[in-house]
Amino acid sequence: MNRITIALSKGRIFSETLPLLQAAGIRPLEDPESSRRLIIGTSRPDVSIIIVRASDVPTYVRYGAADLGVAGKDVLHEQGAEGVYQPLDLAIARCRMMVAVPADFDYASAVRQGARLRVATKYLKTAREHFAAKGVHVDLIKLYGSMELAPLVGLADAIVDLVSTGSTLRANNLIAVEDIMPVSARLIVNQAALKLKGAAIQPLIDAFAGAVQAEEAHAAD
Repeated sequence: MNRITIALSKGRIFSETLPLLQAAGIRPLEDPESSRRLIIGTSRPDVSIIIVRASDVPTYVRYGAADLGVAGKDVLHEQGAEGVYQPLDLAIARCRMMVAVPADFDYASAVRQGARLRVATKYLKTAREHFAAKGVHVDLIKLYGSMELAPLVGLADAIVDLVSTGSTLRANNLIAVEDIMPVSARLIVNQAALKLKGAAIQPLIDAFAGAVQAEEAHAAD
């Protein structure tokens, strides 16, 4: 029996992946939010779930420590997707990568005048590519959390971060000024595992795809 390991991260991606797992006949035996276990069994004896940081999911899949995983487009774009196959946009964990600044900062004028901007982000590659394409000179400051704080205390002129509802921006008197890209979660698969365990993995991919199509059809009604 081919054992299948799926890498997931806690929080929104895990909760929004649950219906897709159920469509494939997979039910986690524990809740990762309350369990201390990092390897969780499922209702299928041949399938287990490993709980890792969102930014580590592609690494586990790339090196074969997990056969499949669910990772955001933001993470895949930032790290590069070499060594992993992306068969499916799961259309979950939707948000947008955006540039945001304090409401009283004239971003458009600063860009027109060729100002050198300090930009705080954890998405250095994405931010560098975005501003280079616009011909804007920036000094990138890497942060791991609380991006919205950086402009408030004078650390940065702008931030590049994920925006879902925009409520955190508004609460901190920030506004989004540029849309970099839409983000959603992708199913990723180790390329070697797909060849060696294809008979076990392909039905999971098909079940996920069917669940996504059903949800999109329901939303269109």
